[in-house]
Amino acid sequence: MANQFMNKTFHANHHHLLLLFVSTIFFFTASACSNGNCQMLESCSVDTDCAHGLYCGNCSQLGKNQSFCIRAQVNIPTAIIKGLPFNKYTWLVTHNAFSIVDAPLLTGPQRITFYNQEDSVTNQLRNGVRGLMLDMYDFENDIWLCHSFHGQCYNITAFQPAINTLKEVEAFLSSNPAEIVTIIIEDYVHTPKALTKLFTNAGLDKYWFPVSEMPKKGEDWPIVTNMAQDNHRLLVFTSDSSKEATEGIAYQWRYMVENEPGDPGVQQGLCTNRKESKPLTSKTASLYLQNYFPTIPVQDEACKENSTPLTDMVAACYKAAGNVMPNFLAVNFYKRSDGGGVFDALDRMNGQTLCGCASVTGCQAGAPFGTCRNIELHNSSSPTGPSGSFSGSAQLTGSASRITCFLVIYKFYFFLILSALY
Repeated sequence: MANQFMNKTFHANHHHLLLLFVSTIFFFTASACSNGNCQMLESCSVDTDCAHGLYCGNCSQLGKNQSFCIRAQVNIPTAIIKGLPFNKYTWLVTHNAFSIVDAPLLTGPQRITFYNQEDSVTNQLRNGVRGLMLDMYDFENDIWLCHSFHGQCYNITAFQPAINTLKEVEAFLSSNPAEIVTIIIEDYVHTPKALTKLFTNAGLDKYWFPVSEMPKKGEDWPIVTNMAQDNHRLLVFTSDSSKEATEGIAYQWRYMVENEPGDPGVQQGLCTNRKESKPLTSKTASLYLQNYFPTIPVQDEACKENSTPLTDMVAACYKAAGNVMPNFLAVNFYKRSDGGGVFDALDRMNGQTLCGCASVTGCQAGAPFGTCRNIELHNSSSPTGPSGSFSGSAQLTGSASRITCFLVIYKFYFFLILSALY
Protein backbone atom coordinates (compact mmCIF):
# COMPACT_ATOMS: atom_id res chain seq x y z
CA MET A 1 0.00 0.00 0.00
CA ALA A 2 2.84 2.33 0.92
CA ASN A 3 4.64 1.41 -2.30
CA GLN A 4 1.50 2.10 -4.32
CA PHE A 5 1.15 5.50 -2.65
CA MET A 6 4.81 6.32 -3.32
CA ASN A 7 4.42 5.34 -6.96
CA LYS A 8 1.37 7.59 -7.35
CA THR A 9 3.23 10.45 -5.66
CA PHE A 10 6.28 9.88 -7.87
CA HIS A 11 4.21 9.95 -11.06
CA ALA A 12 2.27 13.01 -9.88
CA ASN A 13 5.50 14.88 -9.14
CA HIS A 14 6.93 13.71 -12.46
CA HIS A 15 3.82 14.99 -14.25
CA HIS A 16 3.96 18.39 -12.51
CA LEU A 17 7.66 18.82 -13.26
CA LEU A 18 7.11 18.04 -16.92
CA LEU A 19 4.27 20.57 -17.03
CA LEU A 20 6.56 23.11 -15.36
CA PHE A 21 9.29 22.41 -17.90
CA VAL A 22 6.96 22.71 -20.90
CA SER A 23 5.26 25.86 -19.57
CA THR A 24 8.63 27.47 -18.84
CA ILE A 25 9.88 26.77 -22.35
CA PHE A 26 6.60 28.15 -23.70
CA PHE A 27 6.95 31.27 -21.56
CA PHE A 28 10.48 32.00 -22.77
CA THR A 29 9.55 31.26 -26.38
CA ALA A 30 6.45 33.44 -26.21
CA SER A 31 8.00 36.34 -24.32
CA ALA A 32 11.39 36.55 -26.10
CA CYS A 33 11.73 38.22 -29.47
CA SER A 34 11.93 35.93 -32.50
CA ASN A 35 11.09 35.61 -36.19
CA GLY A 36 13.15 38.60 -37.28
CA ASN A 37 12.00 40.94 -34.50
CA CYS A 38 15.12 40.94 -32.32
CA GLN A 39 17.15 44.14 -32.52
CA MET A 40 20.87 44.62 -32.02
CA LEU A 41 22.14 43.42 -28.61
CA GLU A 42 18.86 41.60 -27.83
CA SER A 43 19.06 37.91 -26.93
CA CYS A 44 18.45 35.39 -29.69
CA SER A 45 18.60 31.68 -30.42
CA VAL A 46 19.13 31.52 -34.18
CA ASP A 47 20.00 33.96 -36.96
CA THR A 48 16.38 34.17 -38.12
CA ASP A 49 15.39 35.65 -34.74
CA CYS A 50 17.35 38.80 -35.59
CA ALA A 51 16.15 41.69 -37.73
CA HIS A 52 17.46 42.42 -41.20
CA GLY A 53 21.21 43.03 -41.32
CA LEU A 54 21.91 41.18 -38.05
CA TYR A 55 22.99 37.67 -37.10
CA CYS A 56 22.90 35.72 -33.83
CA GLY A 57 26.29 35.28 -32.18
CA ASN A 58 28.30 35.98 -29.05
CA CYS A 59 31.65 37.30 -27.87
CA SER A 60 32.97 35.02 -25.15
CA GLN A 61 36.32 36.85 -25.17
CA LEU A 62 34.48 39.77 -23.57
CA GLY A 63 32.52 37.50 -21.22
CA LYS A 64 29.40 37.55 -23.39
CA ASN A 65 28.47 33.88 -23.71
CA GLN A 66 24.74 34.45 -24.14
CA SER A 67 23.83 34.78 -27.83
CA PHE A 68 22.66 38.20 -28.99
CA CYS A 69 22.02 39.98 -32.28
CA ILE A 70 25.15 41.44 -33.87
CA ARG A 71 25.35 43.80 -36.79
CA ALA A 72 26.54 42.30 -40.09
CA GLN A 73 25.94 44.84 -42.87
CA VAL A 74 27.04 48.30 -43.96
CA ASN A 75 25.06 51.48 -44.41
CA ILE A 76 26.27 52.37 -47.91
CA PRO A 77 27.20 56.06 -47.59
CA THR A 78 26.51 56.88 -51.25
CA ALA A 79 22.91 55.77 -50.75
CA ILE A 80 22.52 58.50 -48.12
CA ILE A 81 24.75 61.33 -49.38
CA LYS A 82 25.17 61.23 -53.16
CA GLY A 83 27.27 63.22 -55.59
CA LEU A 84 30.57 63.66 -53.72
CA PRO A 85 34.06 62.69 -54.94
CA PHE A 86 35.03 59.07 -54.36
CA ASN A 87 37.75 60.05 -51.88
CA LYS A 88 35.28 61.75 -49.53
CA TYR A 89 33.79 58.43 -48.42
CA THR A 90 35.06 55.63 -46.17
CA TRP A 91 34.72 52.07 -47.46
CA LEU A 92 34.97 48.67 -45.78
CA VAL A 93 37.84 46.46 -47.00
CA THR A 94 38.36 42.78 -46.21
CA HIS A 95 41.99 41.85 -45.58
CA ASN A 96 42.85 38.70 -47.52
CA ALA A 97 39.27 38.50 -48.75
CA PHE A 98 40.00 35.15 -50.41
CA SER A 99 41.34 33.46 -47.27
CA ILE A 100 38.05 31.98 -46.13
CA VAL A 101 37.40 29.51 -43.32
CA ASP A 102 36.17 26.17 -44.73
CA ALA A 103 37.26 27.08 -48.28
CA PRO A 104 37.35 23.88 -50.38
CA LEU A 105 40.70 22.17 -50.92
CA LEU A 106 41.56 22.34 -54.63
CA THR A 107 45.20 21.25 -54.60
CA GLY A 108 45.00 17.89 -52.80
CA PRO A 109 46.79 18.20 -49.45
CA GLN A 110 45.38 19.72 -46.30
CA ARG A 111 45.86 23.48 -46.30
CA ILE A 112 48.27 24.77 -43.66
CA THR A 113 47.88 28.52 -43.40
CA PHE A 114 45.99 31.33 -41.70
CA TYR A 115 42.41 32.38 -42.41
CA ASN A 116 41.10 35.93 -42.39
CA GLN A 117 37.42 35.83 -43.40
CA GLU A 118 34.50 33.44 -43.05
CA ASP A 119 32.05 34.02 -45.87
CA SER A 120 32.26 34.13 -49.65
CA VAL A 121 33.39 37.20 -51.58
CA THR A 122 29.87 37.37 -53.00
CA ASN A 123 28.42 37.65 -49.50
CA GLN A 124 31.12 40.12 -48.48
CA LEU A 125 30.04 42.40 -51.33
CA ARG A 126 26.35 41.92 -50.56
CA ASN A 127 27.02 42.90 -46.95
CA GLY A 128 28.62 46.17 -48.01
CA VAL A 129 32.31 45.37 -48.39
CA ARG A 130 33.66 47.60 -51.17
CA GLY A 131 37.36 46.77 -51.11
CA LEU A 132 39.11 43.40 -51.47
CA MET A 133 42.73 42.70 -50.59
CA LEU A 134 43.92 39.83 -52.78
CA ASP A 135 47.32 38.12 -52.83
CA MET A 136 48.06 36.92 -56.37
CA TYR A 137 50.78 34.48 -57.47
CA ASP A 138 52.00 32.56 -60.48
CA PHE A 139 50.98 28.98 -59.67
CA GLU A 140 50.22 25.89 -61.74
CA ASN A 141 50.50 27.83 -65.02
CA ASP A 142 47.80 30.20 -63.84
CA ILE A 143 47.26 33.03 -61.34
CA TRP A 144 46.11 31.87 -57.93
CA LEU A 145 45.03 33.47 -54.68
CA CYS A 146 47.41 32.24 -52.05
CA HIS A 147 49.32 32.87 -48.87
CA SER A 148 53.05 32.48 -49.26
CA PHE A 149 56.46 31.73 -47.94
CA HIS A 150 59.07 34.10 -49.38
CA GLY A 151 56.87 35.08 -52.31
CA GLN A 152 56.17 31.51 -53.41
CA CYS A 153 52.77 29.80 -53.52
CA TYR A 154 52.56 26.14 -52.42
CA ASN A 155 49.89 23.44 -52.48
CA ILE A 156 49.43 23.81 -48.74
CA THR A 157 48.92 27.60 -48.90
CA ALA A 158 46.89 27.93 -52.12
CA PHE A 159 43.17 28.74 -52.19
CA GLN A 160 41.84 28.96 -55.74
CA PRO A 161 42.45 30.44 -59.20
CA ALA A 162 42.04 34.22 -59.01
CA ILE A 163 39.57 34.25 -61.89
CA ASN A 164 36.96 32.53 -59.71
CA THR A 165 36.91 35.41 -57.24
CA LEU A 166 37.09 38.03 -59.98
CA LYS A 167 34.03 36.50 -61.62
CA GLU A 168 32.19 36.99 -58.32
CA VAL A 169 33.15 40.67 -58.47
CA GLU A 170 31.96 40.89 -62.09
CA ALA A 171 28.60 39.35 -61.19
CA PHE A 172 28.16 41.86 -58.36
CA LEU A 173 29.06 44.88 -60.50
CA SER A 174 26.76 43.68 -63.25
CA SER A 175 23.84 43.36 -60.83
CA ASN A 176 24.52 46.63 -58.99
CA PRO A 177 25.19 49.34 -61.59
CA ALA A 178 25.75 52.15 -59.06
CA GLU A 179 28.35 50.34 -56.94
CA ILE A 180 32.14 50.82 -57.03
CA VAL A 181 34.62 48.14 -55.94
CA THR A 182 38.34 48.52 -55.19
CA ILE A 183 40.82 45.64 -55.51
CA ILE A 184 44.23 45.94 -53.85
CA ILE A 185 46.68 43.31 -55.10
CA GLU A 186 49.68 42.05 -53.18
CA ASP A 187 51.37 41.19 -56.44
CA TYR A 188 53.70 38.22 -56.97
CA VAL A 189 52.73 37.66 -60.59
CA HIS A 190 55.77 37.82 -62.85
CA THR A 191 54.32 36.48 -66.10
CA PRO A 192 54.15 39.42 -68.56
CA LYS A 193 50.64 40.78 -69.19
CA ALA A 194 49.14 37.98 -67.08
CA LEU A 195 47.09 40.33 -64.90
CA THR A 196 45.71 42.14 -67.94
CA LYS A 197 44.62 38.81 -69.41
CA LEU A 198 43.15 37.72 -66.06
CA PHE A 199 40.90 40.76 -65.64
CA THR A 200 39.84 40.62 -69.29
CA ASN A 201 38.92 36.94 -69.04
CA ALA A 202 36.90 37.69 -65.90
CA GLY A 203 34.90 40.31 -67.81
CA LEU A 204 36.13 43.16 -65.60
CA ASP A 205 37.93 45.22 -68.26
CA LYS A 206 34.67 47.02 -69.10
CA TYR A 207 34.50 48.44 -65.56
CA TRP A 208 38.16 49.48 -65.36
CA PHE A 209 38.93 52.96 -64.04
CA PRO A 210 41.75 54.19 -66.32
CA VAL A 211 45.01 54.89 -64.56
CA SER A 212 45.42 57.93 -66.82
CA GLU A 213 42.42 59.57 -65.11
CA MET A 214 43.52 58.89 -61.53
CA PRO A 215 44.54 62.01 -59.55
CA LYS A 216 48.34 62.19 -59.41
CA LYS A 217 48.87 65.13 -57.03
CA GLY A 218 46.31 64.60 -54.30
CA GLU A 219 43.36 66.12 -56.14
CA ASP A 220 39.82 64.93 -55.60
CA TRP A 221 38.61 61.89 -57.47
CA PRO A 222 35.60 62.09 -59.80
CA ILE A 223 32.12 62.24 -58.30
CA VAL A 224 30.79 58.77 -57.60
CA THR A 225 27.68 59.26 -59.73
CA ASN A 226 29.87 60.23 -62.69
CA MET A 227 32.05 57.19 -62.14
CA ALA A 228 28.94 55.03 -62.29
CA GLN A 229 27.65 56.76 -65.43
CA ASP A 230 31.02 56.24 -67.14
CA ASN A 231 31.06 52.63 -65.88
CA HIS A 232 34.46 53.30 -64.27
CA ARG A 233 33.45 51.24 -61.25
CA LEU A 234 36.49 49.05 -60.64
CA LEU A 235 39.64 50.51 -59.11
CA VAL A 236 42.67 48.20 -59.17
CA PHE A 237 45.96 48.82 -57.38
CA THR A 238 49.12 46.71 -57.37
CA SER A 239 52.16 46.51 -55.09
CA ASP A 240 54.40 46.09 -58.17
CA SER A 241 55.50 49.54 -59.38
CA SER A 242 56.40 48.25 -62.86
CA LYS A 243 52.82 47.21 -63.69
CA GLU A 244 51.61 50.78 -64.08
CA ALA A 245 53.79 51.35 -67.14
CA THR A 246 53.51 47.84 -68.59
CA GLU A 247 49.85 47.00 -67.90
CA GLY A 248 48.12 50.21 -66.84
CA ILE A 249 47.55 48.99 -63.27
CA ALA A 250 47.95 51.74 -60.69
CA TYR A 251 50.91 51.46 -58.33
CA GLN A 252 49.26 51.56 -54.91
CA TRP A 253 51.60 53.93 -53.07
CA ARG A 254 51.54 56.52 -55.81
CA TYR A 255 47.91 57.23 -55.01
CA MET A 256 47.44 56.01 -51.46
CA VAL A 257 48.99 56.46 -48.02
CA GLU A 258 48.79 53.57 -45.62
CA ASN A 259 49.62 52.78 -42.00
CA GLU A 260 51.60 49.76 -40.87
CA PRO A 261 49.75 46.44 -41.35
CA GLY A 262 49.83 43.59 -38.84
CA ASP A 263 50.62 44.00 -35.15
CA PRO A 264 52.06 47.53 -35.52
CA GLY A 265 48.71 48.60 -36.95
CA VAL A 266 46.78 47.53 -33.86
CA GLN A 267 49.15 48.98 -31.27
CA GLN A 268 46.88 51.28 -29.29
CA GLY A 269 47.61 54.98 -29.59
CA LEU A 270 50.17 54.61 -32.39
CA CYS A 271 49.58 54.91 -36.12
CA THR A 272 52.72 55.09 -38.25
CA ASN A 273 52.96 54.88 -42.01
CA ARG A 274 53.99 51.72 -43.83
CA LYS A 275 57.58 51.86 -45.09
CA GLU A 276 56.45 51.78 -48.76
CA SER A 277 54.01 54.60 -48.15
CA LYS A 278 54.42 58.33 -48.08
CA PRO A 279 53.79 59.92 -44.66
CA LEU A 280 50.17 59.77 -43.58
CA THR A 281 50.07 63.57 -43.66
CA SER A 282 51.17 63.70 -47.32
CA LYS A 283 48.98 65.88 -49.53
CA THR A 284 50.19 64.29 -52.78
CA ALA A 285 48.10 61.14 -52.34
CA SER A 286 44.33 61.45 -52.35
CA LEU A 287 43.45 58.07 -50.80
CA TYR A 288 44.17 56.80 -47.29
CA LEU A 289 44.05 53.13 -46.23
CA GLN A 290 43.90 52.20 -42.55
CA ASN A 291 45.06 48.66 -41.86
CA TYR A 292 43.53 47.20 -38.73
CA PHE A 293 44.33 43.51 -38.22
CA PRO A 294 46.90 41.55 -36.19
CA THR A 295 49.76 39.68 -37.84
CA ILE A 296 48.28 36.31 -36.85
CA PRO A 297 44.48 36.23 -37.27
CA VAL A 298 42.49 34.40 -34.60
CA GLN A 299 38.84 33.94 -35.48
CA ASP A 300 37.48 33.85 -31.93
CA GLU A 301 39.47 36.95 -30.91
CA ALA A 302 38.08 39.12 -33.71
CA CYS A 303 34.89 40.10 -31.86
CA LYS A 304 37.04 41.75 -29.19
CA GLU A 305 39.44 43.33 -31.72
CA ASN A 306 36.60 44.77 -33.81
CA SER A 307 34.93 46.51 -30.88
CA THR A 308 36.31 49.28 -28.62
CA PRO A 309 39.98 48.76 -29.67
CA LEU A 310 38.98 49.42 -33.29
CA THR A 311 37.24 52.67 -32.38
CA ASP A 312 40.33 53.79 -30.46
CA MET A 313 42.64 53.02 -33.40
CA VAL A 314 40.41 54.87 -35.85
CA ALA A 315 40.79 57.93 -33.63
CA ALA A 316 44.58 57.45 -33.43
CA CYS A 317 44.97 57.12 -37.21
CA TYR A 318 42.67 60.09 -37.83
CA LYS A 319 44.93 62.21 -35.64
CA ALA A 320 48.14 60.79 -37.14
CA ALA A 321 46.98 61.76 -40.64
CA GLY A 322 46.37 65.37 -39.65
CA ASN A 323 42.67 64.97 -38.87
CA VAL A 324 41.94 63.17 -42.13
CA MET A 325 39.56 60.20 -42.12
CA PRO A 326 40.71 57.01 -43.88
CA ASN A 327 39.00 56.14 -47.16
CA PHE A 328 39.48 52.42 -46.60
CA LEU A 329 39.27 50.42 -43.38
CA ALA A 330 40.78 46.93 -43.76
CA VAL A 331 39.92 44.25 -41.18
CA ASN A 332 39.82 40.51 -40.54
CA PHE A 333 36.55 38.65 -39.82
CA TYR A 334 34.61 41.82 -40.54
CA LYS A 335 31.28 40.69 -38.99
CA ARG A 336 32.69 39.75 -35.60
CA SER A 337 32.13 42.24 -32.77
CA ASP A 338 30.34 42.85 -29.48
CA GLY A 339 27.47 44.58 -31.27
CA GLY A 340 27.99 47.24 -33.93
CA GLY A 341 31.66 46.60 -34.69
CA VAL A 342 33.22 47.88 -37.90
CA PHE A 343 29.78 48.90 -39.17
CA ASP A 344 29.18 51.39 -36.38
CA ALA A 345 32.74 52.66 -36.82
CA LEU A 346 32.11 53.24 -40.53
CA ASP A 347 28.85 55.04 -39.76
CA ARG A 348 30.69 57.42 -37.45
CA MET A 349 33.56 57.94 -39.89
CA ASN A 350 31.26 58.72 -42.81
CA GLY A 351 28.95 60.81 -40.64
CA GLN A 352 31.76 63.04 -39.48
CA THR A 353 33.19 63.50 -42.98
CA LEU A 354 30.05 63.73 -45.09
CA CYS A 355 27.72 65.81 -42.95
CA GLY A 356 29.26 66.56 -39.56
CA CYS A 357 26.95 64.15 -37.75
CA ALA A 358 27.65 61.46 -35.16
CA SER A 359 26.54 58.83 -37.67
CA VAL A 360 25.93 58.75 -41.40
CA THR A 361 22.37 57.71 -40.60
CA GLY A 362 21.88 61.22 -39.19
CA CYS A 363 22.89 62.85 -42.47
CA GLN A 364 20.23 64.66 -44.51
CA ALA A 365 20.72 65.03 -48.24
CA GLY A 366 20.86 68.70 -49.23
CA ALA A 367 20.96 69.97 -45.65
CA PRO A 368 23.73 72.30 -44.40
CA PHE A 369 26.79 70.61 -42.90
CA GLY A 370 26.14 69.78 -39.26
CA THR A 371 22.36 69.58 -39.66
CA CYS A 372 21.52 66.12 -38.36
CA ARG A 373 18.47 63.96 -37.87
CA ASN A 374 17.87 62.65 -34.37
CA ILE A 375 18.89 59.00 -34.44
CA GLU A 376 19.85 56.26 -32.04
CA LEU A 377 23.44 55.25 -32.76
CA HIS A 378 22.67 51.59 -32.15
CA ASN A 379 19.49 51.51 -34.22
CA SER A 380 21.26 49.90 -37.16
CA SER A 381 19.10 46.88 -37.93
CA SER A 382 18.04 48.07 -41.38
CA PRO A 383 21.18 49.06 -43.30
CA THR A 384 20.84 50.98 -46.53
CA GLY A 385 22.27 49.14 -49.50
CA PRO A 386 22.46 49.37 -53.28
CA SER A 387 18.67 49.22 -53.71
CA GLY A 388 17.64 50.48 -50.29
CA SER A 389 18.25 47.20 -48.52
CA PHE A 390 20.58 44.26 -48.81
CA SER A 391 19.89 40.92 -50.37
CA GLY A 392 21.74 37.87 -49.23
CA SER A 393 22.15 36.36 -45.80
CA ALA A 394 24.17 37.90 -43.00
CA GLN A 395 24.77 34.40 -41.64
CA LEU A 396 28.33 33.33 -40.94
CA THR A 397 29.61 30.32 -42.86
CA GLY A 398 32.57 29.79 -40.55
CA SER A 399 32.67 27.89 -37.28
CA ALA A 400 31.46 30.63 -34.96
CA SER A 401 30.95 29.39 -31.40
CA ARG A 402 27.41 29.94 -30.20
CA ILE A 403 25.40 29.18 -27.03
CA THR A 404 21.69 29.53 -27.63
CA CYS A 405 19.10 30.66 -25.13
CA PHE A 406 16.99 27.57 -25.75
CA LEU A 407 19.81 25.14 -24.98
CA VAL A 408 20.70 26.93 -21.76
CA ILE A 409 17.08 26.80 -20.54
CA TYR A 410 16.65 23.20 -21.69
CA LYS A 411 19.78 21.95 -19.87
CA PHE A 412 18.89 23.86 -16.71
CA TYR A 413 15.38 22.46 -16.39
CA PHE A 414 16.40 18.99 -17.51
CA PHE A 415 18.89 18.99 -14.63
CA LEU A 416 16.13 20.05 -12.21
CA ILE A 417 13.87 17.23 -13.37
CA LEU A 418 16.58 14.61 -12.98
CA SER A 419 17.45 15.97 -9.53
CA ALA A 420 13.82 15.78 -8.41
CA LEU A 421 13.20 12.30 -9.81
CA TYR A 422 16.36 10.71 -8.53
